[in-house]
Amino acid sequence: MKTIPGDCGHTFFGPFRDRLAYFYNEGRDKFFENRIQKHKSTIIKTNMPPGPLIASCPRVVCLLDAVSFPVLFDTSKVEKRDVLDGTFLPSLAYTGGHRVCAYLDPSEPKHTALKSFILSTLSARHHKFIPLFQTGLSELFNELEAQISRKKEAYFNTLSDTMSFNYVFRLFCDKSPSETRIGFKGPKLVDKWLLFQLAPLGSLGLLPNLLCYFEDILLRTFTFPFFLVKSDYKKLYDVFYEFGSSVLDEAESKFGIERDEACHNLVFLAGFNAYGGMKVLFPGLIKWVALAGQKLHKQLADEIRTTVELEGGVTVSALNKMVLTKSVVYEYLRIDPPVPFQYGKAKVDFVIQSHDAAFEIKKGEMIFGYQPFATKDPKVFENPEEFVGDRFVGEGEKLLKYVYWSNGRETEETRAGNKHCAGKDLVVLLCRVMVVELFLRYETFEVESGTFMFAPSVTFKSLTKVSS
Repeated sequence: MKTIPGDCGHTFFGPFRDRLAYFYNEGRDKFFENRIQKHKSTIIKTNMPPGPLIASCPRVVCLLDAVSFPVLFDTSKVEKRDVLDGTFLPSLAYTGGHRVCAYLDPSEPKHTALKSFILSTLSARHHKFIPLFQTGLSELFNELEAQISRKKEAYFNTLSDTMSFNYVFRLFCDKSPSETRIGFKGPKLVDKWLLFQLAPLGSLGLLPNLLCYFEDILLRTFTFPFFLVKSDYKKLYDVFYEFGSSVLDEAESKFGIERDEACHNLVFLAGFNAYGGMKVLFPGLIKWVALAGQKLHKQLADEIRTTVELEGGVTVSALNKMVLTKSVVYEYLRIDPPVPFQYGKAKVDFVIQSHDAAFEIKKGEMIFGYQPFATKDPKVFENPEEFVGDRFVGEGEKLLKYVYWSNGRETEETRAGNKHCAGKDLVVLLCRVMVVELFLRYETFEVESGTFMFAPSVTFKSLTKVSS
């Protein structure tokens, strides 16, 4: 048993020092690497952004290995109440005054009803998952080709955002958003709403200079007021209330949820969880598959085209037989999980273990897990920093229990009584379909990638179409 090492510093100046290091002086990964080396431990104490004045208590116990991280899934030890965004909670005005399902702990009575409603809504639409997505991908690829033909390059993120919002809206509302009053403005409306909630956790990636201090003060002194996006949110709420009526009817009749609360949860599910996740998910997938190179591209193309021909189309059965394609998706979710942070507050005193030590966590302490360090743990994964496309093929499947991207182990099921991502299986499915459709249409492709705020930015530089 050891004392958890780490220096949180002065109540005010310590968090300020750490967030400057985290965002500007060291950078996110180096911030954690340096503290692991300094304290010779993968369990440490530190401060996490945003700190004062937004978060009154930014001190956390930080878990940076595959062994300790899963305690964040154990709701008998860890409370998940109001910790979605870490050490602070955005104003409930952003969600119509309601604590939506993502903010609830499973022990709270409303959690089971709301998550059951979400799971039921997704289940009832499972037959639409693949065909709707194929339609969206066809439109996206056509536009990619047109832009590359005109400008010799195409920025993927904007096209992906449009496709993602259209897909989510069609899935839940059986209508194209262009046929409603929001027209083609949906992605921009949601982007603004998301940014105002999550701004304290983001950065433009500025180098250490006077401008970075200005950004830090602007983003992390006070939360942005809701009234600046009130009209945008109302437009989203109104179209989901009107065109998502069948979903809301079920929430009222089957789960006893008031219609207004159900609609705010639907907007959050569609805008924050689904579309917001896809903003990061799909550019990241394209980036890593592109970087893997032409050898993997050919292997994927051969597997995908052979299986689709044998199965007579892109079906769930066909997707399940594409072992390399499945592995590539899991490898992406391992090496670069779209949501890298998990938080929870200790419900009781308990002992937690890393690979080589044990530590006591006290009731009430905030626990933070940085997922990329857990899923790139060198004591679990060989060559953890390398993208290995076939890592999870054959015997490698046993390592799936260490893939934690969905607020749970990949090998465990989502239930109404846990905090596992409700759309876990849908996310994996859509990633597979994107890879499949990509290599049914193209032999290989090249991109340039960077990072902007929370997501990878991807620009296509070339596409080599399949010869007829």
